Amino acid sequence: MVWGTRADASRSRSPTDTRKEDDVHELVATPLGERRLVLRQGSAKALQLPKARFEELRTSVPHTVPQWLADAVRAQWKLDLTGRRVDDVVLVREAGPYEFSRATWEINLGCDYDCVMCYLGEKRFQGLDMDGKRKLLTIMRDAGVIWLQMTGGEPLIDPDFPESYRLAYELGMQLEVLSNGSRLHKDHILNLLRTYPPTKLTLSMYGATAETYDTVTRNRGAFTRFSRGLRMAIDAVLNLDLSLIIVQANAQEIDLMRAWVRSLDLPFREYANNSPTIHGGAETLPSLSPEYLTNRAPFTACPAGVTSFHADPFGRASICKVGREPNIDLIAEGVEGLTQLGAIAESLMLRTRGCNGCTLSGMCRVCRPMAKVFQKAKAPLENYCQHKTR
Repeated sequence: MVWGTRADASRSRSPTDTRKEDDVHELVATPLGERRLVLRQGSAKALQLPKARFEELRTSVPHTVPQWLADAVRAQWKLDLTGRRVDDVVLVREAGPYEFSRATWEINLGCDYDCVMCYLGEKRFQGLDMDGKRKLLTIMRDAGVIWLQMTGGEPLIDPDFPESYRLAYELGMQLEVLSNGSRLHKDHILNLLRTYPPTKLTLSMYGATAETYDTVTRNRGAFTRFSRGLRMAIDAVLNLDLSLIIVQANAQEIDLMRAWVRSLDLPFREYANNSPTIHGGAETLPSLSPEYLTNRAPFTACPAGVTSFHADPFGRASICKVGREPNIDLIAEGVEGLTQLGAIAESLMLRTRGCNGCTLSGMCRVCRPMAKVFQKAKAPLENYCQHKTR
């Protein structure tokens, strides 16, 4: 079996390789609450600035990059900004009116796989047109979103993904893409991500052999496309992170999956606690592999609806991917619509029928929106309640 190697893993990008074109900046300077940060797109590292230095950047846009910034950037990213103009190098962002700094966006729910455990249920390929996507991304920028996770469905199959991804990049967002990797071998996709590298590219892995992989995804040739795309993404030195999805149909290969990822020297995590569909459907639950279910940490609090939100393919904002209703039509209401999410978050965190009276709620390991989905699906208690009592 040929999985490929990470022979180029130690290879770093050239310090002087800007990789970008046109008006896409190397750095983004942005407020984050009381902090002031300088970020480099495609990098998880950051510089923290005193407020006075941040204001200096704001007012010195037509001038040469100050020496203090050039020195700090060289030390952090080995990037030489000597003699370059601030407005050519740094995009200075304004603070959003609220506390939102993170968002997730399902660009579309369509997918080229039909995985047995998919929480999306029926995956309809529909949503905003490109004009709507531009408006939504601009609203996110104006809301203060710095970190944006683009997902689906499968985001890379959306015909508007390249333009949407690049626009989000131009607007100064740090991007993570969640993908099944089936389109990474396509030249236009790989070139886009190489030129405008995401902070993280998270790929789902469904098996270590073609027979198992194609069975889980219910898509012939899926393993071959994934393996090829993975090798090409490694060669492109993209920041990869793998999610090993464990279900009954591939549990026998978990050791092989782990060995494969370790041979590539890539970070990974494992997911076995699959949920009902977002519509409360129980059809995904038989795919669970009980021996690999893990205990989550006790649920205490969550930033959903307070500092982060989720947007579906129609631009409807909810507190998260699970707590989808009530939601706000951002296309109609704009940034101001997000003021409603705090109250929605509080209402969704209340205990409801099925958990009222539980004396062990302080130890509960499942958030309220997720518990409601399990209850709607009439799932067995062992799927979501560690106490197994009502």
